Amino acid sequence: MTTRIDATLGQSLDSSPSEPGSTSVFGLLVRYLGLAAFNALALTFIYAFLRDDNLNLAAVFFIITLLANIVIFVPRLWPLRWIAPGLLLAILFVIYPIVYTVVTGFSNYGDGHMLTKGQTISLLGRQQFIPEDAQTYSWSVYQNSAGNFALWLSTTDATDGPVVAFAPVGAAIVEVTTPPAEPPTEYAGYRLLTRAEQTRSLSALQSAIFGVDNDTAAILSSRQAARPLLQRYVYDEATNSLLDQETNTRYIADDAQGLFIPEGGTAENALVPGYRVNIGLANFQQLFANPALLTPLLDISVWTVIYAILAVVISFAFGLLMAIVLDSPFIPFAKFWRSLIFIPYAIPAVISILIWGGLLNQTVGIVTNAIADLTGYRIPWFADPWAAKIAVLLVDLWIGYPYMMLVCSGALKAIPSEMYEAAAVDGAKPWHSFWKITLPMLLISVGPLLIASFTFTFNNYLLIELLTKGNPPMPGIATTAGYTDILISYTYNLAFGANADFGYASAITLMIFVVMVVIALFNYRFVARWERISENV
Repeated sequence: MTTRIDATLGQSLDSSPSEPGSTSVFGLLVRYLGLAAFNALALTFIYAFLRDDNLNLAAVFFIITLLANIVIFVPRLWPLRWIAPGLLLAILFVIYPIVYTVVTGFSNYGDGHMLTKGQTISLLGRQQFIPEDAQTYSWSVYQNSAGNFALWLSTTDATDGPVVAFAPVGAAIVEVTTPPAEPPTEYAGYRLLTRAEQTRSLSALQSAIFGVDNDTAAILSSRQAARPLLQRYVYDEATNSLLDQETNTRYIADDAQGLFIPEGGTAENALVPGYRVNIGLANFQQLFANPALLTPLLDISVWTVIYAILAVVISFAFGLLMAIVLDSPFIPFAKFWRSLIFIPYAIPAVISILIWGGLLNQTVGIVTNAIADLTGYRIPWFADPWAAKIAVLLVDLWIGYPYMMLVCSGALKAIPSEMYEAAAVDGAKPWHSFWKITLPMLLISVGPLLIASFTFTFNNYLLIELLTKGNPPMPGIATTAGYTDILISYTYNLAFGANADFGYASAITLMIFVVMVVIALFNYRFVARWERISENV
């Protein structure tokens, strides 16, 4: 009997619905149709990335597609299908950005070097010029039912005979052998536009190229068009250079700087744009060797650490104070006051920050006006460096202390009352009890949260951006930086500001990442230590 039961149980386990073989035909059909749709979409993205010479994203999407297919088709990996979407999204949105940031930190990616070499060659290769011997024509505009334009080009030859050509966009120019005296109303499926229609389409017409290959035409003015247009820059792979056919100047590719430099010239005369290349440790060397870049970075780094420490300490101290006060049995309606104080934490931080920005406004701010009425001095909250830093800490306190109060309230209730009774018997004053019992026992519980709060505040971009935007600005520096900028906002401005420098910004980001790793290791070490201490309490 036991053998029969075991055999039956084994058969039921073998036919478990988690195995591929137990899936119905309809289920398999749905699964493979979904996988086919996924593969088709992924291949479309891969093709688009390869066409744009974006090999990095093409490789990432290929890896994600390959892993998805392996999980589906390999029976032993079927249990992974439940976590595969999360893993694949983590590769795309977490692992890839980290790797890309590291790679970018060792490149010249930034303003003037945004494209790959292939993209730069393609972009410059699309530029055209009008040779000196180009023929000029008067023109009229036609348009077909698909919205494509064409030009009716007309001029006279040396014998004063009419020379007429019909030049569509994206198609060969056709010579009209027996031209009429005036442009016809319709020609080859195109309709002649009125003057009003031509005027409305003028911006599109001026940027259009009519014809194909080396027989093209373009509009010069409201009366004239020119033919032919020639490709200005031609790339020679053998010499790794671009030839400017208009000036007959050759530009040699400098793969160390990512520039096409004129033969015998300097980088100042290079073609724009350049292209991305690996420059090794140049961004990090520039970071420490250039005083114009190092000085603001050091000032901002010091302020970032001080701001993160002060913000956490002040919020914790005020939250602990409110928790102790509201925990007292002598405070009436303690639950009501506790709920009221928690409101700033319940309101979205964006709203609170914007409201405080209005309260501290230099001209109409209620807080500013109240202080001015009492002291006669109007504080320039966002114009003075020290006042702006105090404003940042003040708003951070408003947003952060309710959370600290809530955490401390729970931690205070976990401290055994017998410890205070024993201290009182030994003659300890309330102040000594706080320092010797309350605070040490509290840190065992909330210590890890304080370190996590420090990490969050260290990267609190939202507060700086909405309240001060990093202002007031630092004078006489090479980069965009302000006195209230922290490392994350300073890096963002470097990467996405007026003169974007993704390579330099990525180098700073790597430094921030190292700092965060050190803080995380510190957190893990002391969390384990506090856990051991709490077990012995």
